[in-house]
Amino acid sequence: MRESVSAVFISRKNKTLFSMKRQDYLSVFPGYTSFPGGKVDKSDRESQKTAPEKFSDSITDIHWNALSREMSEELHFDLNDHQDDILEIYLLGTAVTPEFNPYRFKSYFYIVVLDQEYPFVVDEGETYSSEWVQAESLFDRYNRGEVLAVPPTVQMIATLASDLNSRGPLDFKLETIEEREVPMIESVKGVKQFLPLSHTFPPANRTNCFIVGDDPDRYLVDPSPRDRNEFEKLCRSIDHYGFDHIFISHHHPDHHEHLKWMVERYQSKVFLSAKTKELILKKYGSDYFEGMELHLLKEGDIIGTSLGSPLVVYEVPGHDEGQLALAPKNLNWFFVGDLIQTIGTVVIGGEEGDMAKYFSSLQRVIDLCPKVLFPSHGIALGGVKKLEKTLKHRLLREQKIKELMGEGKDEEEILAIVYEGLEDKLIPYARKTIAAHMCKILAEKS
Repeated sequence: MRESVSAVFISRKNKTLFSMKRQDYLSVFPGYTSFPGGKVDKSDRESQKTAPEKFSDSITDIHWNALSREMSEELHFDLNDHQDDILEIYLLGTAVTPEFNPYRFKSYFYIVVLDQEYPFVVDEGETYSSEWVQAESLFDRYNRGEVLAVPPTVQMIATLASDLNSRGPLDFKLETIEEREVPMIESVKGVKQFLPLSHTFPPANRTNCFIVGDDPDRYLVDPSPRDRNEFEKLCRSIDHYGFDHIFISHHHPDHHEHLKWMVERYQSKVFLSAKTKELILKKYGSDYFEGMELHLLKEGDIIGTSLGSPLVVYEVPGHDEGQLALAPKNLNWFFVGDLIQTIGTVVIGGEEGDMAKYFSSLQRVIDLCPKVLFPSHGIALGGVKKLEKTLKHRLLREQKIKELMGEGKDEEEILAIVYEGLEDKLIPYARKTIAAHMCKILAEKS
């Protein structure tokens, strides 16, 4: 397993710590609050340099080399050159990436104690903002839903908010036993993200399920476990927190599979759009909702609050005609469903897909500019750069298709050119996307 190191700088005199917010265009943890650091590489392991004698009992030579290199790159602060400024170094805790994430690291968080707040010069290519801040203040902002961070960082901030002089080593891990429960993370306060295995479109194999909203209107969003075993694991997970109603974002089966089991277990009302109801009844039988109490939602409905802010319903068609999104009025976060994914890509096409509406939905969310996006597949994203990139990419693809249509190419010829080298199993989905683009182009010409 690969290793990474992070430095949590603490000013003894000011009783503050140094935190950073990553740029929202980065491919890894965009817009996340974090501490400076990075992975241990080959040069760190092969280096002949050793940790200074006064720190040799607190940090390994390899970690010292990695930490010094990373701090030089990110903060222009070489630990070797600033040994006299460092009062103490010690390991506060470790965290291991959960098994559901294919990119696994064992991360080491080192406290680096300075006397005063050092004027670090951050790498603006990776860092959007940085600050020396009291741990209590940073944790308060997280609890107000204003901070996006991975669970070990949240746990780190909470630990230091309780006691800035806390000593380790601590084990920062998800409070989940995967044999009995599904993983749960809360990267933004008030949005509990569960990750059950589902029958979804590869390479994704999980559909995010959320609990959002304040009591007495807490919503379980898109529960879709793949089988009875995963259903039981999901139930054991959500039973720690509780919910009042079920919210279904759209009609695709990986967002509501085994809904009947969930309603029978919890006697919950189901909230969805009229179009989603129509499509589910059409595709999965007129008795699908038998015995369920349904509430139909539309654009602008307020269905409760999230940390006190009104919880608003948005209509976001394109991927699916009846798709709904959710966000608090303060836009601290926005549940975008299948408008984008951070694992795989979104398919637009078929009778319920509409490329023009999809473009419009993307642009609408971009214009709203929420602080954090929660997709149905993958982790949360800070900011809307992913949406902007997706829209730009789709527009470029459409321009290429338009040019090929102008040359007299038919759908199959365009498919072969635009998706050259695509795996055979993905061709049917690419064909749907090509057809949706062509339909939009022809509609705009008429």
